[in-house]
Parts: sequence; structure tokens; C-alpha cells
Amino acid sequence: MILTTSTDLIAYTSRNMEFTLGFINLFLLAVSLLYPLLLFFVVVIIVLGQIVGRIEGWNRFDSFYWSFITAITVGYGDIRPLKKSSKSIAIAVALVGIMFTGVIVAITVATATEAFKMHFDAKAAREYIDKNFAPHSEELPDMN
Repeated sequence: MILTTSTDLIAYTSRNMEFTLGFINLFLLAVSLLYPLLLFFVVVIIVLGQIVGRIEGWNRFDSFYWSFITAITVGYGDIRPLKKSSKSIAIAVALVGIMFTGVIVAITVATATEAFKMHFDAKAAREYIDKNFAPHSEELPDMN
């Protein structure tokens, strides 16, 4: 697509913003529907992290930091459990974190798919109307 005028650029930007805002709205709706499940995962990650922190003698912030770094499978290695019981709990934190991340990815993919469908279906509908009815718009009855 070649944008030749500022009007073309404004129309192109407007269509893209329409898609972006549609995606954001759908994403927030999906997150609000799955909020209890996401909150459950977050609470489990925090609680397990605090348990490991207490076993290892870490402060609360380091325990919180470690739990989420482990849950999202980044694992910098700057803080790591040394005791066997802590390592066992770390496995549980990682598994819950993978489920949490999986739900977020699933929401994002589903939302993007739906936003693309809505955007391109709307675009196709506009093109159809413009092609088939715009030349004859004077023949259409006034709905006011």
C-alpha cells in the first residue's frame, strides 16, 4: 500500500488504531473473565515463594522476586534454593508458573485471532458496501 496523501495516512492510521483498540478491549475482557484463575496462580506462586524464602532465610522481597523469576522460567540464578525441600517447592513454583504463562499466552493468541477476524471482516464489509452501494447511494432511502 502506497500512501500518497495525508488523508491516506490518516485513514491508514485510523484503521490500525481501530484494530489495536479492539485487541486491547478483547484482551482486557478475556483477562477479566479469567481473573479468578490468574489470581489463584499468582497467590500460589507468592505463597510458595515465601515458604521457600523462610526455609532459606531470605527476606520477603527476595522471596517474592525469586518466586516470579522462577515462575516465568527466567531463573537468573542470583538467588537460588540450596536445601532439598526448597528445591522441591521450586519445581512446584515452576509448574504453576508455566500454567500461568500458558494462560496468558492463550489469552493473547485467542484475542489476536479474534481481533484480526473482526478487523478484516469489518474491512471486507466496508469494501463490499463501498463497491456495491456507494455508487448508488443517491438511490438509497433516507433513514432520518
